[in-house]
Amino acid sequence: MLGALIKKEFLLEFRQKSTIGGVLVYVIGTIFVSALCFKGKLDKPTWNALFWVITLFTSVTISGKSFLKETGGQALFNFLHYSPQQFIIAKILYNMVFMLCLSFITFFFYAFFIKNEVENMSLFFIVLILASTGLAGVLSLMSAISSKASGNFAIMSILSFPVIMPLILVVIRLSKQAVDGIEWAGVGLDFIVILGALNVLTLALSFLLFPYLWRD
Repeated sequence: MLGALIKKEFLLEFRQKSTIGGVLVYVIGTIFVSALCFKGKLDKPTWNALFWVITLFTSVTISGKSFLKETGGQALFNFLHYSPQQFIIAKILYNMVFMLCLSFITFFFYAFFIKNEVENMSLFFIVLILASTGLAGVLSLMSAISSKASGNFAIMSILSFPVIMPLILVVIRLSKQAVDGIEWAGVGLDFIVILGALNVLTLALSFLLFPYLWRD
């Protein structure tokens, strides 16, 4: 059932090709305009900050609206045919995979149009994977909560901000180490564990709390 739900999410998303195209245009356009403004003259801290700003807003665009379309007849159909635990886990896993793909696309065009400042690529990709999935998980849960408040996107943004700030702070610190080329011996491995734990915690909280939202 879980696999079928994830497949359904992909089929519904890729049926609306204009949505995917709009996100890609947004990402590539933002990177291209940034490249024109800075003309490739970015120091490493600015390069790192700009990359995560683009990634964060992409996450909000993709994951933040995942539950806002689950209203009316669609919500009733889901309520009757799926268990709440499987439904929320499928939604989060789908958003994690989708956001992870977009994050790698973002990095590719960011490195192409601006330049690649990352010296420790393995560390940066680990951080990128954990950060993308973490953002997708948190924003999906906040979207589920805000969908019960008349689907207000502003409420989702307000609720998400204090929750994602610890994740963003850890991500920026670790990615800065990757950009600076710090070797693995000097990397704060505890922060990588924290990022992984945040992903697991998000799934666990969603699994436990979403059934209460499901019944409302």
